[in-house]
Amino acid sequence: MLTMLLGQQADYTKYPCFLCLWDSRARDLHWTKTDWSLRGALTPGEKNVINTTLVPPEKVLLPPLPIKLGLMKQFIKSLPKDEECFRYLCSKFPQLSDAKLKEGVFTGPDIRKLLSDSLFSETMGDKEEEALDSFKDVVPRFLENVKDPLYKTIVQRMLTAYETQGCNMSLKVHFLQNIDCFPENLRAYSEEKGERFHQDVRDFERRYQGRWDVNMLADYCWMLRRETEDG
Repeated sequence: MLTMLLGQQADYTKYPCFLCLWDSRARDLHWTKTDWSLRGALTPGEKNVINTTLVPPEKVLLPPLPIKLGLMKQFIKSLPKDEECFRYLCSKFPQLSDAKLKEGVFTGPDIRKLLSDSLFSETMGDKEEEALDSFKDVVPRFLENVKDPLYKTIVQRMLTAYETQGCNMSLKVHFLQNIDCFPENLRAYSEEKGERFHQDVRDFERRYQGRWDVNMLADYCWMLRRETEDG
């Protein structure tokens, strides 16, 4: 959805970040290079931008829920699928398909349920447990009401643990390398609204059979306008 609003090319592109020229295909640099050149502008025809942006990039917020979902996704995808840890996940979420479990496709409530389960970490090795513990630390001390004074150290610890664990650097993980772009009070951008957005988008994906296009975006925007006018 964000790429459509910003006029960016969808799918697996070389420059997917609207903040900087992070190269998604330079995997050997993902965990070592953090000083990517900032984008001067989102210019159609350049750096995977195909349309004029519908919203100013400086008005775009990086709210907590999508970041949480992305972090959990990469952690789950890094787990060995033939070991006790992943088998425990399968038993804890029997309603999720094998494909969704392997891809780490969880909702906000799923993540809260998993983070409160002390038995989950007991199925892990040292690397997995360190990555999970650092993620648990980031959630309340950076992705909620007030940033901890040591939030940069806390986030860096998690990124280091994710690298050691062998996690991939996705766009949502990369956003944490632009940590100064996050608003001071993340929780002010309600997680409840974020979960509502994800539910709405899932409904539209089913309606459009998984296709993301301008018709889907227009339909979604009209729904929001109708709700605003009715409210």
